[in-house]
Amino acid sequence: MLHRKSRLSRRAFTATALSALVASGGAMAAGSATASGSDRDRRRSTREMRGVWVATVANRDWPSRQGLTADEQYAELIAHLDNAAKCHLNTVILQVRPTADALWPSPYEPWSQVLTGTQGEDPGWDPLGTAVEEAHARGLQLHAWCNPYRVANHTDLDKLAETHPARVHPEWVVAYGDKLYYNPGLPEVRDFVQQAMLDAVERYPVDAVHFDDYFYPYPVAGQSFDDDAAYDAYGTDFPSRADWRRDNIDRLIQEMAAGIRRIRPTTQFGISPFGVWRNAATDPLGSDTRGGVQTYDDLYADTRKWVREGWIDYICPQLYWNIGFAAADYAKLLPWWAEVAQGSRTHLYLGEALYKAGDPAQPAAWRDQAELSRHLTLAKERPEACGHVFFAARDMAADRIGAMARVVADHYGQPAITPR
Repeated sequence: MLHRKSRLSRRAFTATALSALVASGGAMAAGSATASGSDRDRRRSTREMRGVWVATVANRDWPSRQGLTADEQYAELIAHLDNAAKCHLNTVILQVRPTADALWPSPYEPWSQVLTGTQGEDPGWDPLGTAVEEAHARGLQLHAWCNPYRVANHTDLDKLAETHPARVHPEWVVAYGDKLYYNPGLPEVRDFVQQAMLDAVERYPVDAVHFDDYFYPYPVAGQSFDDDAAYDAYGTDFPSRADWRRDNIDRLIQEMAAGIRRIRPTTQFGISPFGVWRNAATDPLGSDTRGGVQTYDDLYADTRKWVREGWIDYICPQLYWNIGFAAADYAKLLPWWAEVAQGSRTHLYLGEALYKAGDPAQPAAWRDQAELSRHLTLAKERPEACGHVFFAARDMAADRIGAMARVVADHYGQPAITPR
């Protein structure tokens, strides 16, 4: 499967970009343009994450709908990349494995339904390969965003492609709520999902593998996740089922990190969890919050441990609340996460709820164009905070009240390179 070739060669793109930067008096973040010593010093100091998520699940950001032609899909992807570059971002986090399927020609899982409308149908091009190539041509990193265990946003196995591993191995699958999930308690599942995700690392020079906040599923009132058989087989040596579940996720994280290092040592591993690890009322080590979900207790993801143990290269908690929000105040969660990251090898980035800006259903703070800009100003007081990632690309393109434009004007006047 050949990548769709760039319409502008890398050399031509670089020359064009340099010419534009020189004409405007800008500085090239990559450091290849001739500059004065003061310019070089400024570039060295401008090292921070500036990212945007591009969600493909349910065609949230891209492609805008199922069944577009390859040319239409490509054009939309390029528009998102161009917009990221225009905003002086340096990273695009593209969701390439949304529901145990793939946006590349995977030997393990079928083509994603979000492309053609039919799971398993070849779209006629290689979206991930093309995204890596085109992102790099624009000086952007490309992080391959994968969801480890979600199989489908419905509960009917027969709706999956005939060759889907979940249909071949229905014993791997748990129906919970209105979705299907792989069972994290089965060693064979953990091995398989790692193989499927690491295939992307083997094929493409992705700059990172990225997980979001879904490990064990979010709780559904009145329902239990049926992993009794797996617990009986593998969990009896643990003090509780919760401890066993956390160990299952710990193993996934450690093994995935080792697999990435083995295959492509320059590729990073990052995770973007729900912003509350535990509330202080539950654990004195927790944050001064009243979160209805706690990742340690509800998703069985000990995100604080992963940072402190140095298992991951970066963590990007989803701090999707405004400054002053009573139950989860951005101004209180920021220093808590900074303290967690302090002294660790793990970079701290902050997930920002751009999608809330201008939404009348959100608290009044989100109707203020400057709310997100204030987040970045506050984060500058914490040396552990190494940048921000915005959710998500569709909202960045629309920018309905100019919140992203305000961020760019206030904070992103010059390009920046990512932390290493």
